[in-house]
Amino acid sequence: MTTQQRLRARPKQERAVRTRAEILRAAGELFAQHGYHATSVQDVADRTGMTKGAVYFHFSSKEELALALATAHSASLPPLIREVQAKGLDALHTAEEILNRACVSLQNDPVTRAVAQLQFERPAIPGLPLPHAEWTKLLAALLTLAKFNGELREGVDPEAAARALVAALLGIQHLVATGSGPADLFTRWCEIRDLLFQALHAG
Repeated sequence: MTTQQRLRARPKQERAVRTRAEILRAAGELFAQHGYHATSVQDVADRTGMTKGAVYFHFSSKEELALALATAHSASLPPLIREVQAKGLDALHTAEEILNRACVSLQNDPVTRAVAQLQFERPAIPGLPLPHAEWTKLLAALLTLAKFNGELREGVDPEAAARALVAALLGIQHLVATGSGPADLFTRWCEIRDLLFQALHAG
């Protein structure tokens, strides 16, 4: 490909990226509001002002839209972790801040809320990844470091504590999925967080 051809192709590629992002956001909003079963590709097309054919040009099925949302959500986790780690907090406070930000995202970001909703409709979406294992592994590593540094209460098993924190996060997701509004979410999380982290801290 010549330089001129590459220059001509670049705006098309950038438009395609923007269009995919717009479609994903619309799908995320609809999945979060109505669920996977109740949302159609036509609904996504209507939300974006595109034709159904245009949506199918970028995503071959509703299932592919759901999987792409899950992938986008997973890709957002490493930058979040790096941003929190750059604050120089100890391991326990790093875990707490990461979970705080995850809940803020669940409250404010339709893609995050959509991925939470999709987990409740897993049987209809073959191949949908389980984010819980990734979260448990991350938190277990942070709590193990906290134990090594003497921050963790004596007798606390880091892996068991990580599973408990993830279960709390899933409980928050369930509240959102079953009718507790997003505006209430972070308050509910703070109530659970304060109890759990008080039990985890040494001293």
